[in-house]
Amino acid sequence: MSGPETVDRVLITAAVVFIVVAGALLFVRISRGPSMLDRAIGLDVFAAVIIAGLGAKSAFARDSFYFPIMLVLAFLGFTGSVGIARFIAVRDKPLAHRRPAGREGEK
Repeated sequence: MSGPETVDRVLITAAVVFIVVAGALLFVRISRGPSMLDRAIGLDVFAAVIIAGLGAKSAFARDSFYFPIMLVLAFLGFTGSVGIARFIAVRDKPLAHRRPAGREGEK
């Protein structure tokens, strides 16, 4: 192996180590999270860690096979985050602003 290839392998290996450590810390955050929002954010970040791991695997193998999969996972992670944020925003509204169910047209 030449010098640049060795540097590439070392950097990719370091990236994989950081990704594994981030995944382990994220698992702790998801399992111990004091609130549902902490767990939801942890799962969203976990999707990003999976995407980073696939990117590192693609870089290590010098193969672009995983790029469409990474794109789909990013889209699913984004839509899941938006859904969770909307659910929490509706659930955490103050009581004064909520309307009783079935009385949407009344003032």
